[in-house]
Amino acid sequence: MENVIRVGIAGYGNLGRGVEYAIAQQPDMRCAGIFTRRNPEDVRPVSAEVPVLPMDTIQDYAEDIDVMILCGGSRSDLPEQGPQLAKWFTTVDSFDTHAKIPEYYDALNEAAAAAGTTAVLSVGWDPGLFSLNRLYGETVLADGATYTFWGKGLSQGHSDAVRRVPGVAQAVQYTIPSEDAMAKVRAGEEPELTTGEKHTRECYVVLEEGADKEEIRTAICTMPDYFADYSTAVHFISSDELERDHSSMPHGGFVIRSGKTGEGSRQVMEYSLTLDSNPEFTSSVLTAYARAAYKLAAAGQHGAKTVFDIAPGLLSPKDPAQLRKELL
Repeated sequence: MENVIRVGIAGYGNLGRGVEYAIAQQPDMRCAGIFTRRNPEDVRPVSAEVPVLPMDTIQDYAEDIDVMILCGGSRSDLPEQGPQLAKWFTTVDSFDTHAKIPEYYDALNEAAAAAGTTAVLSVGWDPGLFSLNRLYGETVLADGATYTFWGKGLSQGHSDAVRRVPGVAQAVQYTIPSEDAMAKVRAGEEPELTTGEKHTRECYVVLEEGADKEEIRTAICTMPDYFADYSTAVHFISSDELERDHSSMPHGGFVIRSGKTGEGSRQVMEYSLTLDSNPEFTSSVLTAYARAAYKLAAAGQHGAKTVFDIAPGLLSPKDPAQLRKELL
């Protein structure tokens, strides 16, 4: 292929490793480098040919990378890293704290517009693909209601938020949808549901030595934007139990729009995902949008962008004529 997109990975946890796998599946991309805050010698990438470099040298590689995929957490990594790295790179990230997306967008837009880069934010399946389906639903069925259900599954962002609580050594968090609420929505009843009526949350936590259980339980259950609005159960377990029972990362969810058209015809639109690996799927979405970010930057469309701003055809390695022939 004429142009190979050189992709960098900033952060190499589950998400970063998933991105490396996803890049290897793309015909027009190669992984140009992994940047880590750990000792690079301690990081073992999927491909031994991919260089692993210190995060504090990342700006030295601005000319060697076309798109940087940011794989840090939304709670504390991306709010700082996103605007900083947009000064040097065209970027894509999976910032998923919904309530703070507007202010994060503003910070990214200011940095990217000034630097002449493109920064695509909040890419994944929610926010991301689910966001698009919410938009499609409310525009197609103007008289109706939209419902989003997550799970049952392990949430990367919420698990990361729990692990940041002082005294927590390891943790995972599961989001569990209400079967009763989903049944009402699918029946077209258009119920009014509070956040807590749609989901519950379960946390499995390994404590650091000497940590106070009740202090940590309170810190988790009252955490704004993550747990405060939900019925949250916190279970304290051993590291062996965590490894044995909670090492896989399944997830999924549903976007359902129910509404009426014409003289009262009931219509229901539903989009769903069932995922064996939440981080690997999110990584695959990030990688597709890295291609779009590269095309937008090349066309001089700089500043912050969301999935609402990006035409679907830009995600594909196929040209427009091929897409019209094969997929339209």
